[in-house]
Amino acid sequence: MAEENDFTVAGPLETPVVENEVQSLPHAYSCTLTPELVAKAREELQEKPEWRLRDVQALRDMVLKDYPNLRTRLDDGFLLRFLRARKFDYDKALQLLVNYYASRRSWPEVFHNLRPSTIKHVLDSGFLTVLPHPDPDGRLVLCLRPGKWRPSDYPFLDTIRAIYLTLEKLIQPEETQVNGLVILADYNGVGLAHASQLGPFLAKKVVGILQDGFPIRIKAVNIINEPRIFKGIFAIIKPFLKEKMAQRFILHGSDLNSLYQRIPSGILPEEYGGAAGKLNTADWSTTLQNSEEEFVVEFCQPDPLEGAALTDSMLFEGEPSEAQCDDSYRGVRSQLYYCY
Repeated sequence: MAEENDFTVAGPLETPVVENEVQSLPHAYSCTLTPELVAKAREELQEKPEWRLRDVQALRDMVLKDYPNLRTRLDDGFLLRFLRARKFDYDKALQLLVNYYASRRSWPEVFHNLRPSTIKHVLDSGFLTVLPHPDPDGRLVLCLRPGKWRPSDYPFLDTIRAIYLTLEKLIQPEETQVNGLVILADYNGVGLAHASQLGPFLAKKVVGILQDGFPIRIKAVNIINEPRIFKGIFAIIKPFLKEKMAQRFILHGSDLNSLYQRIPSGILPEEYGGAAGKLNTADWSTTLQNSEEEFVVEFCQPDPLEGAALTDSMLFEGEPSEAQCDDSYRGVRSQLYYCY
C-alpha cells in the first residue's frame, strides 16, 4: 500500500474505451483492500467478497444486454466502482454507469479534450489540491479554494474540468471507493464577481453529475470563511441537492475549532491552524500532469454513446435557451445583491 502522502494512487487505465462487444478484459481482479476495509465494505456497501465477482459479472451482462453499443470498460475493477457507489444494487449501478457517459454528451464544453494539460492554469492558481493525509476514517480531503479563481483569467467551466479530473484520479484506489472522500471548501475572497457566474442551470448540471453521474461517495462538505454572499450561492445549489447530501454541508464560518471537530487539525495545513505544514498545491498538480496519457485514453476518444440507444429520460438535460438564462440570472443577481 502507498504511503499516506504518496499521491501515486493508481496506475494508468488498463485498456482504451472500445465497443464492449469486442473489448478484451485485462488481468483478473485482485482485491487490494485491507481486512478492515473488506469488513467495512461488507457492512456499509453490502459487498460480500465471496459474491463480488458474481456481482460484477451480473452488471457486465446487463451492460452487454441493454447497451451493446456502449463504449465502456468492462473490467472488474472499473465496474466495481459503480457497484460500490450504489451499494451493489445492480439496477442503480447500471443507471449510474449510463449517467456517467451521458453527462459527457450533454456537456461537451466540460468533457471535450479533457486532460490535465488543458487545466494546468487552474492548478497553478491554487484553486484545488488534495491534502496529503486522510482523516481518521481513511477519507482523503479535497481542498477547494474558489477565491483563488479570478473570473477575468479563465472561465468557471475550467474549474469544473479541474475538479472532475481530480475526482477521476481519486476514485481509482479501492480505499477511496469504500471510504469516500471529504471536501473542504475555503470561500475566503469570494465575492459577487464569482457568485454571479453560477446560475441555476449550471448548478443543476454540476450537482447532477456529482450526485447521479459519478461513482464517488462524498461524505461531507465543510465550508469555511464563507461570506454573507454564500447564502445566495447555496440558495442556487440547494434545490438540486438530495436531502441526504444537503445535510452533509457543514458551515463553519471562521470558527476553526468547529472545523477541527470534522477534520482534525493534525492533517490540516498551517493556513487553517493545522500541524501538517504549509498547504502544498504543487504535488497534486504534478500527480495529475503525470497522468496525461491515461486521461487522453479516457476522454479524447469518440463519443462512447455513439450508436447506443438511450431514451431522453436517461440523458442529462441540455443547455437552456437564451431567454431562460436571462430570466434565471436576473433572479440570481437580485438574490446575490440582497445578500449584501
